[in-house]
Amino acid sequence: MLSYYGREDKYGEVKEWYDGYRFGNVDVYCPWDVISYCDELTDDPGALPKDYWSNTSSNDVVRHFLERMGNGLAKSEIETLIAGETVTKEIHEDLTYNRLYDSLDNVWSVLFTTGYLTQRGKPEGRRYQLAIPNREIRRIFIDQIMAMFKKNVEEDGKTLGQFCAALESGDGAEVERLFSAYLSRTISIRDTSVRKAAKENFYHGSLLGILGFKSGWYVKSNQETGDGYCDIIIRVEEEDIGIIIEVKYAENGRYDAACEQALDQIRRLDYSAQLREDGCQVIWRYGIACWRKQCRVIVEREPESNR
Repeated sequence: MLSYYGREDKYGEVKEWYDGYRFGNVDVYCPWDVISYCDELTDDPGALPKDYWSNTSSNDVVRHFLERMGNGLAKSEIETLIAGETVTKEIHEDLTYNRLYDSLDNVWSVLFTTGYLTQRGKPEGRRYQLAIPNREIRRIFIDQIMAMFKKNVEEDGKTLGQFCAALESGDGAEVERLFSAYLSRTISIRDTSVRKAAKENFYHGSLLGILGFKSGWYVKSNQETGDGYCDIIIRVEEEDIGIIIEVKYAENGRYDAACEQALDQIRRLDYSAQLREDGCQVIWRYGIACWRKQCRVIVEREPESNR
């Protein structure tokens, strides 16, 4: 199909996003996704792959599955799946509608039969090696995880207040403690099949999910300032306090080096420029390095001589 439309250059992206299903002995792409993307490419040759699946369903089965997980085995298993690995489960394809959500074991079967999970290798009786088929479906899982994370943050007003107070006062140790606590309560995104920048995006999104519930703060993401684009810029207007946050992925737990890289980027590209122009009297620079469910925070106050 890509050859027919003269877009063979998109083969790698289409395979990453929409391949990965297996029916019997046959490997299959999701036809709806491939057709939808080719249609979009005919109108816009520069169009990037995106999630077409979500427009066809509410993804309630994924949300229901995540809501039923505890802090034990099921949580570890979903982390394994998002990392691109497999889990072994007994699949019942003969479930009746009124039994679909009777147990967590049944929900695994629903995820498989509805295409959110696919098989790898040959099943042994009813036991299947299950995996997330492709980047599109992995993104749906991550989006649902982030939605649950934001809901939990909103309900935990006390910790939210403590976190924002620590940010505002430049208390890096407390920011580190509380953000690590937030991360420990959600799903670990340790996907080895995505670029480093994509891993950073998860932690970036987690911080935005926390800060989005703080009233009275002006919070912007990826805003152009100085000579680049800052991950997160905050202005506490009533206090004339500015906060710059740069997030890095600490490969293999190299936290300190990642924090210093983040702070160097803030200084070198002068991310504080807009906050100075807005009259902020105190500007905090935060380098935050994350790996799995832990983070390291190094904070410095911008010298008054800069203003």
